[in-house]
Amino acid sequence: MKKIIFALIIPLIFVACNSNDKALTPDEIRNRINEYKAQIKELNTKISELKSQLEILENGGDALNAVKVNTLVIKPVTFKHYFQATGSVEAVNEAYVSPQLSGEIVKIAVEEGDNVKKGQLLAKLDTQIIENNIKEIETSLELAKVMYEKQKELWSKKIGSEIQYLQAKNKYESLKQRLATLRSQYNLSFIKSPIDGYIDDVSQKLGEIAVPGRVIFHVVNLNDLLIKTKVSEVYLNSIKKGDSITVSFPSIPEMSVNTVISRLGQVINPSDRTFTVETKIKNRNNSIKPNMLATLTINDYTSGNSIVIPSFIIREDIKGYYIYVAEEKDGKWIADKRYIKTGKSYKGNTEVLEGLKPGERVITDGYNNVSTGQVVVFQK
Repeated sequence: MKKIIFALIIPLIFVACNSNDKALTPDEIRNRINEYKAQIKELNTKISELKSQLEILENGGDALNAVKVNTLVIKPVTFKHYFQATGSVEAVNEAYVSPQLSGEIVKIAVEEGDNVKKGQLLAKLDTQIIENNIKEIETSLELAKVMYEKQKELWSKKIGSEIQYLQAKNKYESLKQRLATLRSQYNLSFIKSPIDGYIDDVSQKLGEIAVPGRVIFHVVNLNDLLIKTKVSEVYLNSIKKGDSITVSFPSIPEMSVNTVISRLGQVINPSDRTFTVETKIKNRNNSIKPNMLATLTINDYTSGNSIVIPSFIIREDIKGYYIYVAEEKDGKWIADKRYIKTGKSYKGNTEVLEGLKPGERVITDGYNNVSTGQVVVFQK
C-alpha cells in the first residue's frame, strides 16, 4: 500500500518542480497544461481504484479477486408487448359514380381536384327525347283526365256503362304512371355526387356516350379513413375490439396516430391463416392518402407488477436461461448464478416469470467476468 502511495506522489513533485519555469512560449504553455490535465486524470483513476480496494478490504473482502460490476435493483413495473403488422389505407366514404341510364354527355360540371357536396351536379346527359315524351304524355294526360272526370260524373248518375268509366279511369291512371316514370328517367340524366368529397378522376368527356356500369367520376372523402391489415391467427385470443394501437406511415415518418381496433374479422383465411383487423382514423390536414402503406403497432400483452430486466444480460446453457445477481453475505457482495423462466421480450427488455423477486440486485455490467461465489464491488 505504501509503495502505491509513493508512486502517486512522484508526479505531484514533478508538477511542483516545473511550476517555476520561465519564458515559456504560448504553445509550450498549452502543451504543459495538457500534460498536467492528463496527469490529473490518471491520478483520479488511481485514487478511484485505491478507494475501491480499500472498501473491499475494510469489509473483509479480497481486493485482488473482486470484480467491478453495475447492478439493477428489481422493482415491479407494467410490462407491455407489441407486434407490428402492415396495412393499407382506404377511404371510409368513396364512390365510383356511373349513370343509371344511357345517353350522350352534354355537360360536365366539375373538374378533377374540385371539392363537391352531396347532391351536387357532376354531369348531365342528353334529355331531348325524354323531354319530348314528357310533353306528349302531359298533353294526353290532360285529355284523359277530362274524359275520366266526365265518365265518373256520368257513372255516378247511372248514365253510361261501367266499362266506359273503368276504361277512362285506367287510361288516366296509366298515363299518370308513364309520366312519373319519364320524370324519374329525366332526373336520372342528372348525375349527382352521392357523398361530400373530392373529385379524384373524371374518366369521360363531353359528347361521349355514358352507359350504366361505366365509371365517369371517382369521388373520395379524405376526412375519415379506414386501415385494414391481416394478422396471423396466433393473435386471435390476444387482441380484441377496442384495444389501443399506434398507426405510423413509412412515407410520413414524422406522423403517428393513436387509435383503437374498430373491428376484428370473424373468419380465418384458409390460404394464409390470417384474419382481418380494421381501425378508423381522422385524417390530419388530408396528409394521409388512400392506398398508402401503414404500420400498425398492436398491444397484444399487458402485465402489471412485472419483473423486467434487460434482454442482453440473459445467458443460456443446457439447463436453461440464467443471469447473475449480487447477494450480500457476511458483509461482502457475492455473485450468484440464477436460473430464470422468461416471458415475452420487447424493445430490449424481457419479462421474468420465475427466479427473481423485487429488491434483488441483477448484475448488468461485468456479468461476463463473474462466476458463482465471486466477490464483486459496485462501480462508482
